[in-house]
Amino acid sequence: MRAWIRLSLFACVLAMATPSGGAAAAPVSTSGITFSDELGGFTIVSAAGSGTLADPFVVVEEITGPQEPVLMIRGLSPAFGNRVGSHHLTGFALTKIVVNKTDDDWNLFEMERRETLAHQSPYGDGLSFGQGSAAGHPFVSSKFPTVNETDEPSDSVAFRDGTVHPGESVSFSLIITDTSPVSPFLLLQQPTRIVAGAPGPLLALAPRGPRRGALP
Repeated sequence: MRAWIRLSLFACVLAMATPSGGAAAAPVSTSGITFSDELGGFTIVSAAGSGTLADPFVVVEEITGPQEPVLMIRGLSPAFGNRVGSHHLTGFALTKIVVNKTDDDWNLFEMERRETLAHQSPYGDGLSFGQGSAAGHPFVSSKFPTVNETDEPSDSVAFRDGTVHPGESVSFSLIITDTSPVSPFLLLQQPTRIVAGAPGPLLALAPRGPRRGALP
């Protein structure tokens, strides 16, 4: 069993044992990066790690709703550097462990990177999930075997073909990179219950094609 999966299972037990009233907790910092749930919809239980592929940031969350959970991330800068070995100026590996504290099943979980809530991330802003690099790929989840990445017109990734029931947890392993880093930036999260196979609201779930210009 991979080390991050063992860590995920242990952290999930801790998360599910932690009371949650849906209120925002204090921001959590580790190895130069600060994670915040200040926009509501979920609570950060803990964060640890250094952001490398061998020691990813591990963020444990409880999603309660009703609003979409938006993770705010601060501290990414040229001084932070690139800890995943891709060609981007900055980057880090992230494992998210999410506990479903809502009343609904999830069979799709989408994430999107943005600099602001109001606007999708265009090609020129440098934000991506490791676009153009093989580092940290393929992304994986403990519950969703299928992953679809979209580089344009937004930077998003969708995990699907699985189910997370209320009270259950799910883990996601991915990388985040930036060639012109800003702080803070946002990670929009959208767990969804699909009806009749309809695509999720963040992106159309077309089959993933070859990644453009994959580099180490």
